[in-house]
Amino acid sequence: MLRTGAQGEARQLAAKAVRQGFATVIAAGGDGTANEVVNGMADVPHGLASVRLGIVPLGTVNVFARELGLPRDLNGAARTLAAGRELAIDLGLAEFVSDGRNQNRHFLQLAGAGLDARAVKLVSWELKKKAGPLAYVAAGCRALREVQPMIQVEGAGPISGQLALLGNGRYYGGSFEVFPQASLRDGLLDVCVLPKANLRICLQTLLGLATGRILRFLPSQHFRSSNVTLRSSSAVGLQLDGEYAGELPARFSVLPKALRVIVP
Repeated sequence: MLRTGAQGEARQLAAKAVRQGFATVIAAGGDGTANEVVNGMADVPHGLASVRLGIVPLGTVNVFARELGLPRDLNGAARTLAAGRELAIDLGLAEFVSDGRNQNRHFLQLAGAGLDARAVKLVSWELKKKAGPLAYVAAGCRALREVQPMIQVEGAGPISGQLALLGNGRYYGGSFEVFPQASLRDGLLDVCVLPKANLRICLQTLLGLATGRILRFLPSQHFRSSNVTLRSSSAVGLQLDGEYAGELPARFSVLPKALRVIVP
């Protein structure tokens, strides 16, 4: 077992494990940790084909673990890993520019641009440890005070909105089915575009979350595609699996059944 001490270290450790010939790499943490581990595996030639991913969900929300139906207790997670049943699933790929450099970064569950990415960037690590998911709500309220730029979405005809969400799986932000038709094995990304991201929309979203019928209360456009591009004439942030990654423009695609993951 190796502990991480800084952002990006899990990626380095995962790549090292692949080079050393390990057959399984286990990510013990949240969605961000799992994302780093998968990207470390992919950094090594043929790493995704030769090594499988295991998950011990220890993060704040653990959306990907919920998608896979993984036990959330340590004993259940250990039994799942010991059984070793694996499934080949799709892996998302985002291509964008960060700090002046071209970036290729994989994502497991979801990506987003606009308000949610800004909230991810603003969230307080100390509050996140104390308040859990409520820390993102607080960060989202701060982000709402800012101007929300328009995002151009290309993939099924031109669509625009102030918030764009992309799902590889069904869930977003917990056990909330923002992408009810999504599958980890269909070779497609499910896209949800909100025309406005303001206080009224956020209140409608909260009502949808409270009733378990989020799409009924969320005015949005949906489509499915294997390739999606997001652009904006203003600076708009991008998040991948709940971690801030960079800014638009970004191109998204799917690597069909490229990742072997241990499941119940």
